[in-house]
Amino acid sequence: MIATASRLRPFLFVLGLFLGSLSTASVAEEPVKWQAEISEYGWDGETIPDGQQCQRFGGVMPATPEIRIRNLPRQVNMVIAEYSDRDHEPMNHGGHGRMGFTVTPNEPFLKLPKVSGHTFRLPKGVIILEPHRNPKRDKAGAYMPPCSGGKGHEYYVTLKAVHFDGKNVESFGEQVLELGKY
Repeated sequence: MIATASRLRPFLFVLGLFLGSLSTASVAEEPVKWQAEISEYGWDGETIPDGQQCQRFGGVMPATPEIRIRNLPRQVNMVIAEYSDRDHEPMNHGGHGRMGFTVTPNEPFLKLPKVSGHTFRLPKGVIILEPHRNPKRDKAGAYMPPCSGGKGHEYYVTLKAVHFDGKNVESFGEQVLELGKY
């Protein structure tokens, strides 16, 4: 049976609406993924720089490396940094300290400042979420620098971009940066 134009008209009308909607509909674009990188000289992600280990093993003014972040979603008002030792479970998943870095909304470029090891004194805009978990190993503080005694443990930081309204936390992704082995 051959279809006549009058019989196809409703089908063509619906098809036209569908095809027209494809060309004019606003398609949600893939969000720009934020990027983070260690910007501190000497931190190559392979080996912890000399002197940046805990004081127990000869560290000299050890601190977290400075980290640059770009393209944060505009809703983000805090970046959480969790410093960890992948090879010692009690110090993994933020065991070397968890801190929140406040973010000015719509800031296209952000620099997370260094945080000194073995102290509770933090730069402006940084809060302690959990101090490091083993003050008996070395000195207490918000951040414990790598402290394996040179046994080749892998250290890393997990960065989480969030919006915190005082009660609820909304996540905008996370990234892991390798700090190096010590």
